[in-house]
Amino acid sequence: MDTLLGRLIKGNGARHWRSYAPLAVLIGLCILIAIANPNFIELRNLVRVANSASVPLTLAMGMTFIILLGSIDLSVEGALSVAAMVLVLLATNDANANHYGWLAVLAAIVASTLVGLLNGVVQTYLRIPSFMATLGMWFIGLGFSVYMLGGSAIRLMDPSIRALALSRFLGLPLAVWVALAAFLLAAVIQYHTRFGRHIMAVGGGEDVAELSGINLRKVRILAFGLAGFFFGIAGVLAAAQLGQSNAVIADGRLFAAVTAVVVGGTALTGGEGGVFNTLVGVLIVTVLANGMILLGISPYIQQTVQGLMIIAAVALSLDRLRLKIVK
Repeated sequence: MDTLLGRLIKGNGARHWRSYAPLAVLIGLCILIAIANPNFIELRNLVRVANSASVPLTLAMGMTFIILLGSIDLSVEGALSVAAMVLVLLATNDANANHYGWLAVLAAIVASTLVGLLNGVVQTYLRIPSFMATLGMWFIGLGFSVYMLGGSAIRLMDPSIRALALSRFLGLPLAVWVALAAFLLAAVIQYHTRFGRHIMAVGGGEDVAELSGINLRKVRILAFGLAGFFFGIAGVLAAAQLGQSNAVIADGRLFAAVTAVVVGGTALTGGEGGVFNTLVGVLIVTVLANGMILLGISPYIQQTVQGLMIIAAVALSLDRLRLKIVK
C-alpha cells in the first residue's frame, strides 16, 4: 500500500512538474537571449515578436482542439490557402473588379470552416484516420487555391483589410489584437462550454465518453469545423500581412502550428493540455526564432534547433510509463 501511494504521489508530482515546464522554459529562454543580446527586450523588438506570433497563435488555437481529441489535422496549409485566396479574389485586388470589403473576410472564414467540416465528415463517416483524411484535404485545398489564383500572386488592395497589418492600436498591430481575441474565444470554448468539455472527454477516452452519452461523431465534426474557423482567421491575417495571396503563402504553417501545440505541453495522445499551454508554446517558438536571428545563427542551425525542440517537447509531455504501446 505504501509503495502504491508513493507511486501515485510521484506520478502526480511528475505531471505537476510537466504542466509548468513550458512556462519555465519560456522565462529561461527570454532571460538567456536578453543577456546574450540586450536588443531583445527593446520595445520595437517585442512588438515584432508579438506580430510574428499572431498567425501561428491563431492557427495553433484550431490545432489545439484537434490534438485534444487525440487526432491530427494536416490540412492547415490547404485551409489557410483557401481562406487567403477567397479573401483576395473577393476584396479589392489587381486581378478583377470585385470590392466586397469585409464581406470578403467573412467569406474567407466561412470557406475555411467548410474545409474543416468536410474534414470531420470524411473522417467520421468514411472512418478514415484523421491523418490521411486531412492530408488529402491539404492537397485539395492547396491545388484549388493555386488554380483559382491562376498560378500567380494577386495583390490585396483593400486598405481597410490591409490595416490589420499596417495599423496599430495601443502600440500593437491590429493583427495581434485579432490573434488575442481568437485566443480568448478558444479559451472560453474549452473551459466554459459543454462542447469544450466534450472535446476533453473524447480525447481522454472515447469509450468512456460514448458511455456518458456524448455523440462522438458530432463532437469530431464540430471540432474540425472549429479548427477550420481559426485557420480561416489566420488566412485573413496572413494575406493582410503579406499584401497578397500566392501559392506559397501557407508554406511551413503546419509545422509551426503543431510545434507550438506540442511544445506548450498538450499531449498528442489527447485529453491533456489546452489553449493556455498553446499560448506558451507559440511564444517559445517565436521567441526562440527571434533570438536566433538576433544572435546571427545560421538558418540551417535554426531548423536543427527547432527539430530538437519538438522531440524534447514530445518526450516531456508524454507520460511514457503509462504507455503500453509506442506506435
